[in-house]
Amino acid sequence: MATAETQTMVVGIDDSEHSMYALQWTLDHFFANSTVNPPFKLVIVHAKPSPSSVVGLAGPGKVHDFVVEVVEGDARNILCEAVEKHHASILVVGSHGYGAIKRAVLGSVSDYCAHHAHCTVMIVKRPKTKH
Repeated sequence: MATAETQTMVVGIDDSEHSMYALQWTLDHFFANSTVNPPFKLVIVHAKPSPSSVVGLAGPGKVHDFVVEVVEGDARNILCEAVEKHHASILVVGSHGYGAIKRAVLGSVSDYCAHHAHCTVMIVKRPKTKH
């Protein structure tokens, strides 16, 4: 008896809440109840702007010396390790602006880095949008 070839499902995500919701919905509806034979091979494509396009926002020729590293793992540890590896004098991180409860449950990368990185830490918080 011939075995059916598993089909492939691609889920595209970026860093937005909307794409993460789409991924969660897909997992809940296509994979949650199939413990033995999942209906699809899942390929998650994480799209990020290229580093050169982001650095280009500073203006032509403004940033000459930069390194891009893509590292998987816990952002808190990765950032503190990068500070040590590159002998950084300053670390810049963003802030989600979580409330105290959500921050306590999820943990705060910026808070962790502020206490554990061996350099100055600048936390940049995005201003609230006005409706």
